[in-house]
Amino acid sequence: MRIADMDWRMVEDYVRHDDRVVLPLGSIEQHAALSLATDATLSERVAVEAAEPLGVPVYPAMPFGLAPYVSAFPGTVTLRLETFSALLRDLLDSVKRSGFRRVLLVTCRASGHPASSVAGEWMLDNPDCRVRVHEWWRAPRTWNAIVAGNGDSRADAHHAGWIEAFSWTALGGVPATAEEDAGNGPSAGKPPVDLDHLHTLPPFEARNLLGDGTYGGAEARSDAEMAAIWAVAVEETRALLDRW
Repeated sequence: MRIADMDWRMVEDYVRHDDRVVLPLGSIEQHAALSLATDATLSERVAVEAAEPLGVPVYPAMPFGLAPYVSAFPGTVTLRLETFSALLRDLLDSVKRSGFRRVLLVTCRASGHPASSVAGEWMLDNPDCRVRVHEWWRAPRTWNAIVAGNGDSRADAHHAGWIEAFSWTALGGVPATAEEDAGNGPSAGKPPVDLDHLHTLPPFEARNLLGDGTYGGAEARSDAEMAAIWAVAVEETRALLDRW
């Protein structure tokens, strides 16, 4: 259930019998033709759909994260690493005060590793709590579903590309439609950028390299493929909560 649909008394009643909670972490950053809030939208939606049947509360996504490489694109917001770490610690302190002791952090791409480090450090100071960081798109079953759709889609699943192009991240509700390659399915799109090179560049040089903002690969896949991947992601996220 969404915390937005609860009042404080409902939370107080809930923690008398359960101490699980979900805190999605997002980012506001350029995603080419997709919403700037793509990461926050996906983290929160997969968390809500996963937790709803279990009755586990889900906070609104923390919208701001780490996006230095794309910070030259207007609209992008990026936190300093120390700010992100301090903010996440404050969030964990707050949910603990509410009575939650098992916290699932559902993350987008950029925040996963820093969040894991902060969570581990926080648990040193809070040994009665457990924090699990779940990068939903990289979880084993979800990643296998991503790969299975196109032989080896790993080379094709990039930032601002088809893997993030759902109807709820596309502006106007309609994902970009990839052109067809001689009847062989969606076109490959632009060649993937060299990520190792990209991560050595300051923001404005990174923007020049990226052009439209995509990291390469196809812009869209079929509705059926996207629905299948999403169903696996929701189920895999729910299983983490259920096993707790």
